[in-house]
Amino acid sequence: MGVILHITKRENWEEAKLRKVYRGDTLVSEGFIHCSTPKQVIKVANALFRARKGLVLLCIDTAKVQSEIRYEGTGTELYPHIYGSLNIDAVIKVLDFEPRKDGTFTLPKEIANTRAPDRIKGSANN
Repeated sequence: MGVILHITKRENWEEAKLRKVYRGDTLVSEGFIHCSTPKQVIKVANALFRARKGLVLLCIDTAKVQSEIRYEGTGTELYPHIYGSLNIDAVIKVLDFEPRKDGTFTLPKEIANTRAPDRIKGSANN
């Protein structure tokens, strides 16, 4: 099992659970849902979400994703993109993702304390 991560507002996730599918903010405008690997997510969070509250981190099992996942980018850094909606049963864990007092983010202990960051235990019932 491989795990990729997606940052979103808690209310967006709550709505997705009701609809049984997650579309994200960029699926319509860009054609895919932006994701990150566990090694990339803090850099992305600090660059694009600094000081934003009410966020959650979706931990996604790549083997369960029904839409195509492509690793794309410029240079040597490739980011996972989901080309289509995300079936919510692929989300194996939902973590609160709040910034520190200075507005920056740190890797949640559920990911940071794991020897292999691609093996995150838990459930998406948050």
